[in-house]
Amino acid sequence: MGAFITRRIAAGIVLLLVASFLIFLLVSLSGNPLAALEANPHIAKATIAEARLQLHLNEPLLERYWTWLTGFLQGNFGTSTTGQAVGPQVLPRLVVTLQMVIPATLIAIVLGIVVGVVGAVRQYSIIDNLSTGLAYIFFSTPVFVLAILLKDFLAVDFNKGVGHTVLYTIGQNTPGVTGFGNVAVDAIEHTILPVVTLTLITYATWSRYQRSSMLDVLNADYIRLARAKGLSPRRVLYVHALRNALIPVTTVIALDFAGVIGGALVTEIVFGWEGFGRFFYTGLTGPVSPDVNVVQAWFVISAAIIVLFNLIADVLYGVLDPRIRYA
Repeated sequence: MGAFITRRIAAGIVLLLVASFLIFLLVSLSGNPLAALEANPHIAKATIAEARLQLHLNEPLLERYWTWLTGFLQGNFGTSTTGQAVGPQVLPRLVVTLQMVIPATLIAIVLGIVVGVVGAVRQYSIIDNLSTGLAYIFFSTPVFVLAILLKDFLAVDFNKGVGHTVLYTIGQNTPGVTGFGNVAVDAIEHTILPVVTLTLITYATWSRYQRSSMLDVLNADYIRLARAKGLSPRRVLYVHALRNALIPVTTVIALDFAGVIGGALVTEIVFGWEGFGRFFYTGLTGPVSPDVNVVQAWFVISAAIIVLFNLIADVLYGVLDPRIRYA
């Protein structure tokens, strides 16, 4: 296991290096980040020269990448085109996004597995048909459409019904709120709608994978043998069937987690959150051209999360199926 993990980490590092260089190359060649300054006749040439020096634009492209890479390995994410250090912005933005993504992911995992298992066990029943229909509706609905519908038809009516705002439709917190209890309640009230949005979109996919995987397992020969041996339906379902049916779903969830972080971008924009996705969007759609250091910070962290959760999925294979051995 140790050798396997070491190999996967080494492969992941190589993949991150290659991918980060390609992203750096594409973003750097997409435009001149100082075009707005150079077009302004009121900006002194010395100011432009200083900005060019600060962003290392006088260096060849390979040298600029090496400068970025050595700085990144030392914890320095560089400077944005606005003159702000990128590093101090990363963690607070990522925490804001995780405040939305982690609860949504945990709820979606439980909901997806339960709905998928129930749908497989009671195939073509009313519950199965209803859950299938809802899953396809949520899966095919764009995130921003679902978010807007929840804001307009759920939050507004619910807040009117209770007489005060419980489901906030904009922002990640209320300025001026003090006290631990008040801050915690305020954070929860702002988080409910974004979490519901991401949960519905995510669980819809995972429940379909779980249902399909569970149906394959329930029709397997060893499940028929377990039933023929007189094992209780509960033991057959949870010990023999569910454990094996979770293996392919584990892969999907592990791969999708980083995708949920990236996909939170749309949700953050609709609900006015200043999270990691919004950070990437601001860097990608700079005033004139993409901000290479901001985009690189988002990409490397997101890619590292993908590599990490791929590794976690591979390790969980051995936990869920003892037959799997790592050479």
